[in-house]
Amino acid sequence: MKIKEFALTTIFLSIILLCALTPLGFIHLGVIKATIIHIPIIIASIILGPKIGAMLGFVFGITSIITNTIAPTLLSFAFSPAIPVLGTSQGSFWALFIAIVPRVMVGLIPYYIYKALKKVLKNTSKQKLPLLLTGLFSTFIHTFLVMGSISFLFHDAYAEAINANSTGAIFTAVLTVFLTNGLVEAALAAFLTAIIAPPLLKQAKIK
Repeated sequence: MKIKEFALTTIFLSIILLCALTPLGFIHLGVIKATIIHIPIIIASIILGPKIGAMLGFVFGITSIITNTIAPTLLSFAFSPAIPVLGTSQGSFWALFIAIVPRVMVGLIPYYIYKALKKVLKNTSKQKLPLLLTGLFSTFIHTFLVMGSISFLFHDAYAEAINANSTGAIFTAVLTVFLTNGLVEAALAAFLTAIIAPPLLKQAKIK
């Protein structure tokens, strides 16, 4: 690994750990926790590539398991196998899937989304537009993977956590997450990616 790539990777890793170990990274919203940790991972994926992005995403997943074990919310059973699933006396190893796989994906997909958008929008005068859209789409995909996995793998427990008595109510709850903290996370990711990534791309000399 080049020295410059190693230095940038270390910086991104430090930011992720700093956010994860402080209230900045995981924001308690009662039933679930909002997060901004995906943002440096998206930017790292664009700049350093999908392999490093996936590695940082894996670290994100591990921190999610730790924080949900130490400071659980109603849905922490979906992110930590140490937290009993609602209605049972034990945790589920499916929590490892939800905590890790979507976070690895949010480190993989931004690189390819950005490359594709650069080709599609190559004639646009707004050079930051592909970066903005990459941050937006990547966050929506991450939210979809997390919430979709929870509602599918922990259907009954999720329904109990949100007091839902029908599939329609669960769908409404998931949609509400998308339109509230999911939308805020996506907008913030889009803005910060468009602002932070350009000088780092220039510094890293990656086209």
